[in-house]
Amino acid sequence: MQKIILIGDPVAHSRSHLMHNAALKHLGLAIRYEAVHTPAAELAARIAALRGAEYLGANITLPHKQAVMPFLDGIDELAAQIGAVNTIYKSPAGELIGTNTDAPGLMVDLAASGFAPEGRLAVILGASGAARAAAFGLAEARVDTLVVANRTPERAEELLADLLLTTTDDEGLTATGEPPPSLIALGLDDPELTEYLSTCDLLLNATSQGWHGDETPLPDPPVGPHTLVYDMVYRQTRLLQEAATRGAQIRDGLGMLVHQGTIGFTLWTGREAPLEVMWAALR
Repeated sequence: MQKIILIGDPVAHSRSHLMHNAALKHLGLAIRYEAVHTPAAELAARIAALRGAEYLGANITLPHKQAVMPFLDGIDELAAQIGAVNTIYKSPAGELIGTNTDAPGLMVDLAASGFAPEGRLAVILGASGAARAAAFGLAEARVDTLVVANRTPERAEELLADLLLTTTDDEGLTATGEPPPSLIALGLDDPELTEYLSTCDLLLNATSQGWHGDETPLPDPPVGPHTLVYDMVYRQTRLLQEAATRGAQIRDGLGMLVHQGTIGFTLWTGREAPLEVMWAALR
């Protein structure tokens, strides 16, 4: 039986196997999706093993979305622009190709929630590979101001510098001939962050803070009814609960998980992903 695997550390929380195995079974495909716990020291060997004929590809999750890139044979344009890989598939020649389905998956789910980024103020928490995907997607959707707040502000600065480099030309304009968004990097403890949180249209958590108990990247954020608070963690996190008490709209990351998953499914199998079957498996 052929396999597709999820590579990360940790992976026990993941629900990807539920939707993918339901989809594979629905289509009658003799393929199994499995989560494989992979510490950083084992990453190179795990990627090398993907070259075996039994593997169709893999998903990459925290903390390996950037670290995995040097081990691949190729990286498509989208993943190169974002600077992170979350999906590996094989070319017809058997090469391992990295792409990023997080950005399009997020944008589809934001649209499903009724949120249009153009001209808006967005705050991203974190500077991980997932944060890079979110920043790229929002910039492409012509957000007006993009704030990235991270525990280490230097990593937020690096993310935004990379975003500017990959999305603008020599004259500093985007592919549509317009200037890029206003880009602001802050530390999570920067007093200036409070001002942006109180006026932002979108607050997006791209950290892993929220998988366990009542942990949160930002206690009781000063958001309001004008704000959509979106947590990539697909559970009702403390961040979402506290935002809801302030009247904010809230959305967890389950829709993003499904929509990014459908893209990877087609890359691995060559078949259209059965979206409703995947949703049903997760619900």
